[in-house]
Amino acid sequence: MLSLSLRPRIEIGLKGRIPMPSYLLQFSYTPETLAGFIKRPTDRREAIAKLAAQIGGKVVGSWFTFGDYDAVAIIEGPAIVDAAASSMIVSASGAFKAFKTTLLLSVEEGMAAMKKAGSIKYKPPTAKK
Repeated sequence: MLSLSLRPRIEIGLKGRIPMPSYLLQFSYTPETLAGFIKRPTDRREAIAKLAAQIGGKVVGSWFTFGDYDAVAIIEGPAIVDAAASSMIVSASGAFKAFKTTLLLSVEEGMAAMKKAGSIKYKPPTAKK
């Protein structure tokens, strides 16, 4: 289970800097919110940046998308609890029909997880006795 405070990160070639966790935000606006954007197009990047800054983070980038979500953003933030709190306040605003936050692992962290998984003993559930 991940720590609820600062999650340790693998430091790869970043002398003196410990990277912050990265999060993928995926969101779909309600029809009412989209109607408002059509009437008055609005660039929400500054609002996302201000939200990230409140948790000591920063926006890596944001994009509009096609498909299940209307837009995505990637932010870096220092603590999982802060990211969860931000997701809660955004979801509670009522402006979104869907809002999803996903903790991202670097390739190095994914490789470390694969190596760790190879050393863990696990017996899957079965219907057999």
